[in-house]
Amino acid sequence: MATTPVPRVDPLTIEVVELIGTVVARYHEEYERAAGAHSLTGAQARVLALLTLEPLPMRKIAVRLKCEPSNVTGIIDRLEARGLVERRPDPQDRRVKLAAVTDEGRRTARELRDGLAFAREPLAELSHEERVVLRDLLARMLG
Repeated sequence: MATTPVPRVDPLTIEVVELIGTVVARYHEEYERAAGAHSLTGAQARVLALLTLEPLPMRKIAVRLKCEPSNVTGIIDRLEARGLVERRPDPQDRRVKLAAVTDEGRRTARELRDGLAFAREPLAELSHEERVVLRDLLARMLG
């Protein structure tokens, strides 16, 4: 039986993967801290940020966050109790409820985003051209 050779990973690739992992981990740590400063969990903050883009049905929120719809329902319940989101009928299908951010939720999401120094500061060290190259490389990696 012939086996397919496993490609060798070079030291540069290992270093790049470790650096990407460190950046992601630091971003998540800061995101959790920023969410906590607003008495939100990271998941609640992500849903709130997502809803600032457009109102969405629970099922679409679950798909975008890659979680179970029942989890989203609980998150929306807690955000709604705090006045950060509201449920409203979908104008396209009155049987469907959309979760929509309130003015207070939009303000909270903006404050949370503005509090993410780590997400901004390292990028501020890069020129506009370097940020464009980084964006294009990341997009290419993601296909």
